[in-house]
Amino acid sequence: MKIQFLSVLILLLLNPLWAANPLWLEGKTETQYDITVYRSATCGCCKGWISHLKDHNFNVTDVEVSDVNQIKRQFNIPQRASSCHTGMVNGVAIEGHVPAQDIKRLLKEKSDIRLLTVPAMPSGTPGMDTPGAPKDSFRVFSVDHDNQVGIYNEYDIY
Repeated sequence: MKIQFLSVLILLLLNPLWAANPLWLEGKTETQYDITVYRSATCGCCKGWISHLKDHNFNVTDVEVSDVNQIKRQFNIPQRASSCHTGMVNGVAIEGHVPAQDIKRLLKEKSDIRLLTVPAMPSGTPGMDTPGAPKDSFRVFSVDHDNQVGIYNEYDIY
């Protein structure tokens, strides 16, 4: 019995598909982050993005506001970078349908970035990924404390 158990354990540890697949590390197995999301009560895609965050182990405080533009002004979100909701995590603004993986990467890097954004509402982004709907390529932009804009990540859909 012990030999059988050890054989199975060794096979699991040596299996490159199991060991090399980073997907099993996503979600509930990683550190949990607190994020506050400010959104309109009538926005359905915002709820979809919040579900995406929860699926990736974010503890979400969901705040319905009557004027999301007031929140965007409060957190200095440029109009060109705006979308339908704004999140705040560890002092960093998250605007729009930014994938959870990018937020986690940013929080681990400890960079000078003050904002991650997916402007507008591209189809196929988290929360905008309705089954059967077309998916668009999109970019996640970063803005640092000197207001320098960069491309943080790109998602090309072919």
